[in-house]
Amino acid sequence: MHLFRSQRLRLALGTLALTISTTAVAIAATSAPPADGAYRRPPQTLVDIIDAPPTPGVLPDPHGKWLMILDRPSLPPIAELAERELRLGGLRIRPRNHAPSRAGYLTGLRLLRLADLSEHRISGLPEGARITNFQLSPDGSRFAFTNIRPDGVELWVAEIATAEARRLAGGLNLTASTEPRWLADSRTLVCTLVDPGLGPEPPASDVPAGPVIRESAGHAAPARTFQDLLKSAYDESLFEHYLTSRVAKVTLDGKVTPVGAPGMVLDLAPSPDGRYLLVQTLHRPFSYLVPADRFPRRIEVWDLDGKVVRTVADLPLEEEIPIAFDAVATGPREVSWREDAPATLAWVEALDGGDPGHEAAERDRAVLLPAPFQGEPATLATLAYRFGGIQWGSDGLALVREEWWKTRKTRTWVVQPGSKAAPKLLFDRSSEDRYADPGEPLTTRDARGRTVLRTADGGRTLFLAGAGASSEGDRPFLDALDLASGKTRRLFRSTAPYYEIPIDLLDAGGRQLLQRRESVDQPPNYYVRDLSTGAGGGQLRQLTHFPHPTPQLAGIHKELIRYRRADGVQLTATLYTPAGWKPADGPLPMLMWAYPQEFKSADAAGQVTDSPYRFARAGAGSPLVWLTEGYALLDNPSMPIVGEGAKEPNDTYVQQLVASAQAAVDEVVRRGVADRRRIAIGGHSYGAFTTANLLAHSDLFAAGIAESGAYNRTLTPFGFQAEERDIWHAPEIYVQMSPFMYADKVKHPLLMIHGQADNNPGTDPIQSERFFNALKGNGAPARLVFLPLEAHGYRGRESVLHVLAESHDWLEKYVKNRPAEAQEGKAAAAKP
Repeated sequence: MHLFRSQRLRLALGTLALTISTTAVAIAATSAPPADGAYRRPPQTLVDIIDAPPTPGVLPDPHGKWLMILDRPSLPPIAELAERELRLGGLRIRPRNHAPSRAGYLTGLRLLRLADLSEHRISGLPEGARITNFQLSPDGSRFAFTNIRPDGVELWVAEIATAEARRLAGGLNLTASTEPRWLADSRTLVCTLVDPGLGPEPPASDVPAGPVIRESAGHAAPARTFQDLLKSAYDESLFEHYLTSRVAKVTLDGKVTPVGAPGMVLDLAPSPDGRYLLVQTLHRPFSYLVPADRFPRRIEVWDLDGKVVRTVADLPLEEEIPIAFDAVATGPREVSWREDAPATLAWVEALDGGDPGHEAAERDRAVLLPAPFQGEPATLATLAYRFGGIQWGSDGLALVREEWWKTRKTRTWVVQPGSKAAPKLLFDRSSEDRYADPGEPLTTRDARGRTVLRTADGGRTLFLAGAGASSEGDRPFLDALDLASGKTRRLFRSTAPYYEIPIDLLDAGGRQLLQRRESVDQPPNYYVRDLSTGAGGGQLRQLTHFPHPTPQLAGIHKELIRYRRADGVQLTATLYTPAGWKPADGPLPMLMWAYPQEFKSADAAGQVTDSPYRFARAGAGSPLVWLTEGYALLDNPSMPIVGEGAKEPNDTYVQQLVASAQAAVDEVVRRGVADRRRIAIGGHSYGAFTTANLLAHSDLFAAGIAESGAYNRTLTPFGFQAEERDIWHAPEIYVQMSPFMYADKVKHPLLMIHGQADNNPGTDPIQSERFFNALKGNGAPARLVFLPLEAHGYRGRESVLHVLAESHDWLEKYVKNRPAEAQEGKAAAAKP
């Protein structure tokens, strides 16, 4: 055993050394491309599902009079992804228009009047509009948005009363995603513009100016495997060029007034009263180790003329933060405005040096500093765990959340920002315990248009909406919480056969509930429910009538199933069977689509997830499409990796993973749904990692499909997923969890798919290339498909259809039409 382990460890560390010394890797499969190297299409049924128009989004206006319907586009063509893109400092930039290159957008806007359900399409929108950064004005009378053109970004505004839109200004800079924001007067916006004095892009040279040098000063600087980092002095000059912008005010008459000096503006936020701007700008020195959000940053308060009123902090480069999940930088962080006050700054500072490995009774301190921002800030709360967020309400009410990853503990405190009253504990629970989740407070917009806690009864009552996890599945709810007693009163709970989500309360009395309602066969639509008759009851009024986007899936059967692992841990999964299938028809070929999760408690690991009544929506990346091809689907079979007490979950990762898969296979076979010999395992990202491990360590599956995974953990030496330990402190874990180290054990076919432009930390395309080479070298049946231009998730229509075509052929050949055992044996014996 020790000899085996040491051999594996030497192999792992050797791979790590090779990785660290390599500065560039060519992404190419070792085998020749197929003769039909062009993009392929799956059966037409799958094409139709992918091309189905997305269901619109909705947004209620703050006065409860309108429902804004947001139209979304179908998948873009691959040509859109092929436009020139810069990948700098963790950002992906479209240089032609100074905007993020892969951001989602809307294509149309409509208004639904709730009084009479009349619909009004916003007129005046430019043809081919790509709408982003939707912002309601503080008074709710209009909204602003940006329109991304091929050659630039424009600022637009639309009046709700007339449903008319018009252009205000052009030349915005969204490179750092600094969205336009309203001032309190509802007539002025602040935004970032491309600096008029910027000049042309720095020219590239084929002749290097000198070597690229990196140096360690002897201080620990661990970093996860971030993507799209700066790599050269030229990258630095490009980054500075495209990040440099000018803050400006834009009024409703289109007047543009520059504010302050140009800079690399990372964030811009006006104070609630509209008198000040909180501006965060980056500056040198940059880093080749961490992304832009950890570059040196200056945080300042400006007046509306651009004069610096106070420098809150000038933070250094953050390269030396420990990799533990509760680790943070020192100095002010989470700097923002107190939403319910005219102009009060709020931020958090670590009291333990930011290192969770240090023993400390107090970890964080939240502070407040009101205008005119003189002197030292006052303490709002001192926390024993790490700060997790704050929600503002009034001088007498704010909610502060703290959390600690190691123990999965989370607590919520009621604080009074306007007094020195001691904080009052509201919730103390495990973040893993979904059954005990009290829900999240509903919010509303105050007179300044800022998001604050929604209360009733003079501030004594909060409204909590939650997923309602239970042994029956998720049943979303809405509660009224009495802050004095801590007791709740249930106002609404979803009941079978529907899945109903509370969205918002439309009246001050809390009687008119806007909700989304769906069932397995009925797509999500929006309703108003009268709560005056009690929880679960009340008259319903339907607002929208969105059609079924994928009628090809009508009639499928969905069931939430439960079963146990050999060690007694309760497991759950969502089982789908094709429309019309009956047990008498016999077992089906099956696909299991999985993604494991780490837990500190076996009880929490066994809790039921999902709901048997949610709408079965299939689209890009959804395994539901395979129901139309005659497969059963076991979606998200729970594969908990539990490490109770002092044990870490990953200490027994492989054993628990295989045990969970074995239990799932046994259960679907016992039910007569699946043929044991015709079950495939698949997953995306960590699910791909799961797939490879199950093929390497078990004989449960006929084939696997792994999308954008990581397979060699020595290539992610400073932690991955929920693993906080680095490879030098847990080398055996990194080796045992790496299917790359067990490539010689993989005997069943594995289809690997990976975006060539994967931007996810830990899933660099080299992971798939190296694993495929290892499989090929050991004679395993495998196929590797690299998708040009695609990131971690696949977006181009041609790419998505090609993935389905590859997966369809793989499943047909190796699962649905898998030869009988006798034939397999003859084929194996015939191999040289």
